[in-house]
Amino acid sequence: MKTLTTEEIARACGGTTTSSVEVTSVVIDNREVTPGALFVAIRGERLDGHQFVNAAIAAGAAAVMVHEDGIVADVPVIKVEDTEKALLTLARFYRESFDIPLVALTGSVGKTTTKEMIWCVLNAKYNAHKTQGNLNNSIGVPKVLLRMEEDHTAAVIEMGMNHKGEISVLTRTALPNMAVITNIGVSHIENLGSREGILAAKLEILEGLKEGSALILNNDNDMLSKLCESDFDYKYRIRTFGIHSDADVMATDIVYSDASTRFVAVIKPSKLDGLDGADGCESKECSFVVVLPTTGEHNVYDALAAISVGAELGIEPQKMADALAGYVPAGMREKIEVVKGITLVEDCYNASPDSVRALSNTLRIKGEGGHRKIAVIADMLELGAYSEEGHRNCGKYLADAGVDLLLTYGKLAKFVADEAKKNGVLRVFEFDSKEELAKHLIPLLKEGDVVAFKGSRGMMLEEVIDLVKGELS
Repeated sequence: MKTLTTEEIARACGGTTTSSVEVTSVVIDNREVTPGALFVAIRGERLDGHQFVNAAIAAGAAAVMVHEDGIVADVPVIKVEDTEKALLTLARFYRESFDIPLVALTGSVGKTTTKEMIWCVLNAKYNAHKTQGNLNNSIGVPKVLLRMEEDHTAAVIEMGMNHKGEISVLTRTALPNMAVITNIGVSHIENLGSREGILAAKLEILEGLKEGSALILNNDNDMLSKLCESDFDYKYRIRTFGIHSDADVMATDIVYSDASTRFVAVIKPSKLDGLDGADGCESKECSFVVVLPTTGEHNVYDALAAISVGAELGIEPQKMADALAGYVPAGMREKIEVVKGITLVEDCYNASPDSVRALSNTLRIKGEGGHRKIAVIADMLELGAYSEEGHRNCGKYLADAGVDLLLTYGKLAKFVADEAKKNGVLRVFEFDSKEELAKHLIPLLKEGDVVAFKGSRGMMLEEVIDLVKGELS
């Protein structure tokens, strides 16, 4: 983080400070305090940061920001009306000190994978900053922005939401000059009522986007393709990517294998403004080969979004291809590990019908060549009235993928099991306990199996994976 003074911070946030000192980082957890840190006391649902002011100072905080009266300390105290709002205001103030490409990203599924691929592509030309972990909400995004260093020359910021109005706050803080929407599915439909409601919430990303900036959309998504014919086309430079419909950036000649995906990326003339003279782009249409170290159609979409960003910024095609070849899955998102000859596909960070369909395609591909395909599915949360239908659709996706064995955990996952049986999956087992599921699964496994795990974060399906790994090891 660039150095700021407490006076600068107080002015930016409309607050006051008892004295001036230099600040070199901003934290909201006293356990993360390092010398030079500003500790911001946030009042959360369970804990109030004001209770930890003294602990933060004892840990070496250079200053503290509070909104409660009566806080007396040996370090400068910045007093504001609301510390959570002040954190957002400070992050916007800090972001405005960077004249760099900043890509904002949202969507129902695939955000983090797309973010990681965009970051790879950006680094082919820039020193890029990115969202770390799941810091994509009103607390996380300011933290990410405030971690930008002076030598960062680009950034990609992921924006998540559960309710209407959340992305509006994030985009007005990050002030992007490019935006990407991966797709509109059914995640959080319980809170937003319909896919139309989800689309409206995702489109809040435009509220912080400067008119004339690029808005990159998945043209194969039925909800997003409609925007190309809307008034947005006059405010933003809409750019599209796709596989099955005509788009500015497309993938052709896709070949899926067990551990990789090869395709030809085609950039149409409308996207060539910044690529004149680049190898392979002297003609009206630019095409180049991309090989991803992962498999599945959903990963091709994520790569196309990243290529669209790169094309807007004039990054050479071969450099984009080389960058994507170095992509590494993040966290518990489709992490693939082979243990004792058994391929474990760990995808337990979150779940929706759309992401289960993507995982089913991965299972289909990895099962080619006679490998047994095993799916372990837990409940998908926050689907509201769509819960039963969504879970039943997942049973159909898994059956279509030719799953040999299905194990489910949770009350809602029973609908997955029921529909899978109806659609021809012969070996289906249902469990109310993760321990019992693991106990049943482990002796069934044999060399060559491909086992995919999928469930919402709240179901903590990684506990089953740990039990399986422990036994296999």
